[in-house]
Amino acid sequence: MRIGLLVCDHVDPAIAAELGDYPEMFRDLFSGSPEVELVPYDAVGGRLPTDVGECDAWMTTGSRAGVDDPEPWIAGLRDFLERAIAAGRPVVGICFGHQLVARILGGEVVRAAQGWGVGRHETTVVAAEPWMLDGPRPFGLLSSHQDQVVALPAGTRLIASSDHCPIAMFAHGDHVLALQGHPEFRPAYAAAMLERRRALLGD
Repeated sequence: MRIGLLVCDHVDPAIAAELGDYPEMFRDLFSGSPEVELVPYDAVGGRLPTDVGECDAWMTTGSRAGVDDPEPWIAGLRDFLERAIAAGRPVVGICFGHQLVARILGGEVVRAAQGWGVGRHETTVVAAEPWMLDGPRPFGLLSSHQDQVVALPAGTRLIASSDHCPIAMFAHGDHVLALQGHPEFRPAYAAAMLERRRALLGD
């Protein structure tokens, strides 16, 4: 299976030198699935696939950008995802991608009134899906976001929720899955990113 990874940001070079950029993180995530070929596309650099059929499925990374930022690459990515979803291609939106998919389908995305969501967030499955091999068990994912989805798009279904992010995961049909947390993050990266942010803010 070829999964097209739509890279929506790049890791700070000082951190990437030790811990890798997003493509490396996602390759580690799929390291136990030799049947998966991960094909990165530098979406933030304006390099998108020419056709939604180039890969078997599509997955986004997170981004420091917001879905409403007036960046040309975001408009291009939105157009591509709209076409992929309309064509019934499997799409997985992570963090920024979760929010962008929600916006494409008609949901609402705003700056979270409760502030940043960082660290490990315990998440409860509210509706079991057939692909959940372990059933509807709670799970924890590392998070790092300011914006979040606050109103589900019509025709989607809520799958999981956390105290900080009530719409933590949702699905549309059987080909679109969106989640706010980061399955690719590892504790060392999350800690390094938090320390980098503190240094930039002067904390």
